[in-house]
Amino acid sequence: MNDTAQIISDFNADRDPDRLAIKFRKMRADPFVFLRGTCHLFYQRLPALEVLNNAPIIWQCGDLHLENFGSYKDGQHDIHFDINDFDEAALAPCTWDLVRFLTSMRLGLDSLQLSTDAAAEIESLYLQAYAEAVTENSPADIDQAHAVGLIHELLKDAAHRSQAKFLDSRTVTADNKRQLLVDGNKALPLKDDDRDRVHALLKNFVSATERPDFFEILDIARRIAGTGSLGVERYVILVTGTGSPDGNYLLDLKEARPSSLPSHQKAPSVHWSSQAERIVQLQSTLQHVPVAFLEPVICQDRSYVIRGLLPSEDRVSLAASAGHSKRLQAVIKDMARLTAWAHLRGCSRFGAASVEELLAFVQRSDWPALLREATRLCTARTIDDWQAYGTAYDSGFFASQATV
Repeated sequence: MNDTAQIISDFNADRDPDRLAIKFRKMRADPFVFLRGTCHLFYQRLPALEVLNNAPIIWQCGDLHLENFGSYKDGQHDIHFDINDFDEAALAPCTWDLVRFLTSMRLGLDSLQLSTDAAAEIESLYLQAYAEAVTENSPADIDQAHAVGLIHELLKDAAHRSQAKFLDSRTVTADNKRQLLVDGNKALPLKDDDRDRVHALLKNFVSATERPDFFEILDIARRIAGTGSLGVERYVILVTGTGSPDGNYLLDLKEARPSSLPSHQKAPSVHWSSQAERIVQLQSTLQHVPVAFLEPVICQDRSYVIRGLLPSEDRVSLAASAGHSKRLQAVIKDMARLTAWAHLRGCSRFGAASVEELLAFVQRSDWPALLREATRLCTARTIDDWQAYGTAYDSGFFASQATV
């Protein structure tokens, strides 16, 4: 079997076969979904180029792509738009985030049928906006008051979404009591001793909160969400909240695993007490305003991240920009600014390079062209790997590993 298929098989060897089957099927669809599902492979294939190896070492998302930006609520119930996934967050050259995002743009915007010139213009816009935001060195926020275009429309809609309707979409109600909707779309039934495991995981966490009654568990299911993390131990939990049925609350409990990013030779050694602490600490550092509820849960040799699931969480639909280049450009420019702001917040933290080093890098005249060439190579390799994966998938290579 080909090298690509074996690497993917080995990486996913210990995952839940039911959800792994969903992941493998999704990855077969197109190169963009494949990119989202194979962060580990992307960095394993990263070309050995100066622009990727000698850029300032900073804290970053690690899995930056078009769909890892979205809306969320903070602790004051205000709505924000920012990078929203930090499972792969790591200390690495700043250009790693940039080249992964640009590769996702080349693959993800293909469905919008942009001309070659239009795609190149958007790519240049992203890099220019990133450099300008670093130069300004004023990390800020995109909320309802500052959003424009598609992002403004997303935040306006998210702010008015009903918690009750959100619960109705994820649960069924009988006798004024809710149960999770287990339909194979958002959730799967528990297996073996899952229920006892979750209760044990949350016991100490709940007892340490000021309102343990809020977290009284009503129902649990295996959660289906994302692409890259599908198959990792993950649950959706229905808790009492402020009361049944419409005051109930949904939680996401997800196993935290090490970042897929390889340790860069120039990066200092940084030790976290757990992978969950790494994710929570870095998300809290790199976002301008933290999400409303995000906590690490530690259990012996494993750790988990627990957070609330809210109706305000959503992604901007780039399909809505089809035929409207200005709307698309506005979204990409904002994503570039958010990338730069996260990078700036990570500077000089936990061993990262300084703002001055990052500024000196973006003031170089050669890096944008070098990064675009790196993106071209990464895009071509991703398409090659997707095609090799498709051949293996169609031959049934992954059937024994996943419940198809």
